[in-house]
Amino acid sequence: MYDVIKHYEKNDPAVIEGYRQIGESASILESMPHKDGALHSRIHAVWKGARACGNALTVVCGIGDNVMLHKAISMAGPDDVLVAVNGFHDEAGGMFGEMMATSLKARGAAGIVMEFCNRDSVAIEEMQFPVFSTGLSIKATTKCCPGLINHPIVIGGVRVCPGDLVFADQDGVVVVPRADAPAVLEVARAREQRERDMRENHILKGEYTTFKMFEKNYLALGLSEEE
Repeated sequence: MYDVIKHYEKNDPAVIEGYRQIGESASILESMPHKDGALHSRIHAVWKGARACGNALTVVCGIGDNVMLHKAISMAGPDDVLVAVNGFHDEAGGMFGEMMATSLKARGAAGIVMEFCNRDSVAIEEMQFPVFSTGLSIKATTKCCPGLINHPIVIGGVRVCPGDLVFADQDGVVVVPRADAPAVLEVARAREQRERDMRENHILKGEYTTFKMFEKNYLALGLSEEE
């Protein structure tokens, strides 16, 4: 049994472009109302410096089977980030590799985040396609099991719906619900500007320490910078 949804709401392209200007994933997470969008840290960048930002195109694969991943790749386009699971079975196989990355890049997709392994890491790094996975495996996969495309999923402990905003970098992966994305973007922009101003105008001059940033918290614990 398989179920493929082809049409769903996506973020305004201006919102996606705005997120691409954000410096790091942590700024986005810290700007979310409940700070609950970070995927488990075991899902990480395959190559140093990888960054991806776009709309979630969700995929549920059969265990050790990547036929639905191939189908999702055929549907992907600009600003799409594939977000895929296969039942948490990391060692089921190297389900994503060089040819699939080449196809996604040719279609203009922004990247892929997956809770399973990939192969062909050297080739993927050479082509600079953003891939985030749980590890590497050269084990074979099958192509016969059904699955789902563009249904809500849970990956890395976070619920992701088609069209949610996905931002991934060297530090981690964060997902922002589509309805919240514009507001969270504005908070993240302000946060990073505030930190830039503080670093350049005070901390680098030795006039200010990071203690001051959280002084209210520390004072509540009975601490002061002078002690």
